[in-house]
Amino acid sequence: MNILILGGGGREHSIAWAVLQNPKCDRLIVAPGNAGIAEIAECASLDILDGGAVAGFCEAEAVDFVIIGPEAPLAAGVADRLREAGVLVFGPSQAAARLEASKSFTKSVCATAGAPTAAYGHFIDLAAARDYVRTQGAPIVVKADGLAAGKGVIVAETTDAALAALDEMFGGTFGTAGAEVVIEEFMTGEEASFFVLCDGETALPIGTAQDHKRVGEGDTGPNTGGMGAYSPAPVMTQAVTERALDRIVRPVLSEMVRRGTPYQGVLFVGLMIEAGVPRLVEFNARFGDPECQVLMMRLGGQALDLMLATAEGRLAECAVNWAEDHALTVVMAARGYPGEHERGSVIRGLERCPEDSFHQVFHAGTARVEGQFVANGGRVLAVTARGATLQVAAARAYAMVDRIDWPEGFCRRDIGWRALR
Repeated sequence: MNILILGGGGREHSIAWAVLQNPKCDRLIVAPGNAGIAEIAECASLDILDGGAVAGFCEAEAVDFVIIGPEAPLAAGVADRLREAGVLVFGPSQAAARLEASKSFTKSVCATAGAPTAAYGHFIDLAAARDYVRTQGAPIVVKADGLAAGKGVIVAETTDAALAALDEMFGGTFGTAGAEVVIEEFMTGEEASFFVLCDGETALPIGTAQDHKRVGEGDTGPNTGGMGAYSPAPVMTQAVTERALDRIVRPVLSEMVRRGTPYQGVLFVGLMIEAGVPRLVEFNARFGDPECQVLMMRLGGQALDLMLATAEGRLAECAVNWAEDHALTVVMAARGYPGEHERGSVIRGLERCPEDSFHQVFHAGTARVEGQFVANGGRVLAVTARGATLQVAAARAYAMVDRIDWPEGFCRRDIGWRALR
């Protein structure tokens, strides 16, 4: 098969790596890709938000299957345009991707489906939103309603912080994504990420993970796109998993079918679990980043078979073959992230890191300049390892981190701390 992956981050690098483990893949193209992806696949310059351009590229290059990595092309309807052109695609329609693209839409679906989630208010007016915050008090969660590249969520510890977040959102800090806001109750418990493949009818769980959103060790500092992750998440016991499927996933999928917008792709189910009871934090319409890196390390080549079955509506006949293993990824970011950070610093020592089924360095934001890898983003590398235990996976990942010579970068040294303690 000729396969095209849309995207250029660590998530897409890990998907490309997994796809290449499967003998069904004859040719792999990633658009736009990055310097690390270019080491294992062809990279193409393509506007991945232009469905017509992507469809035309698929025809010209005889692409058999398209995997859409990030959320923006999904929200732009690229999957719809590809299906209209007769191209097999992994990723939900524009209408179904609203489960990520609009938090107020997700809340309405959950209300109809009876799926447990945080109490909330939805606002298009700053004054009304400020009044709601003053009435509810803090801690409280303020979210931009639309897509904000993973940065439109503020967990406000004080009323003043929540009011300041509202001023930022309605003031345009997050562009049109913040023109509407959702204000939620602060839920307590332990967060986990639950990944389910859906073909419109069937839901197939394919793994759990736990992300580390805060920039600082001990989960301190501002939220980021994710500083590391591990899989599986111990808090996602069999009982919790079944409860999440029965109370949240299946009712929501049924409601999407009822609305005439069946969901096809991967559904990222962000959960808050307290006393064994899961409640929905958010849905995403794609694999998480960096959770995808640990999932792909554990799934390997079967990831392609599962994504193909999803696209072809064959999930009912599929099963996931899990090894009794663990994976952990450590994000190395440019100093200053998630705030202002410099680009262009040279990253050395990558050649000293092993590359096999237990060790991989996935590139998230790199470029090649005069033959050297340089930082070209905030989150730059996802150093990932597998092991028979989480302790082994963590030791292998941090051993690779220590081989990388990049003074302008930093990472958290406590990824996996909840499970490791």
